[in-house]
Order: sequence, then C-alpha cells, then structure tokens
Amino acid sequence: MKRFDDLFQELKQRQASRDPLSSTVRLLERGKHAIGKKIIEEAGEVWMAAEHEDRERAAEEISQLLYHLQVMMLACQLELEDVYRYL
Repeated sequence: MKRFDDLFQELKQRQASRDPLSSTVRLLERGKHAIGKKIIEEAGEVWMAAEHEDRERAAEEISQLLYHLQVMMLACQLELEDVYRYL
C-alpha cells in the first residue's frame, strides 16, 4: 500500500527518468492545461462515486484525483512541503 508521500517520491522519479512509456511522463509533457483537465474530470468522478456508488469506488476515484494533483504539483515545481504549509 502506497502512502501520499511515497507516491510523490515515485512520481518524481518517473519525471526524472523521462521514460516515454510512462503515463506520468507523457502527461507532464502535455502540460498544465492537460493535467488541469484531468483534475477536473477526476474531481467530478469523485463526486459522482460519493453520491451514487460504494465506498470502494469512491476511494478509487479519490486515489486517481490525488495522483493527478501530485502530477500538477510536479508540473508547477512544487514540493509536498509547499502544500503542507497551507494545511
């Protein structure tokens, strides 16, 4: 089971690898606009799962939203501490 901080470190490693087969790398190359669209899409799916589906489906959708938020953090050159400061 991954933790939030562990996922962020894994995504940073993927970014550094610049592996063209990595979906994370491909999304980063598409830029903030594309990442932002995925965040909006995933946020809507979280809402719909929370309203109409079970806990497991809601958790799955939330995990996908968290992933895309972390990809946006990388695109913006943010570290976890930059965000934690505001929690």
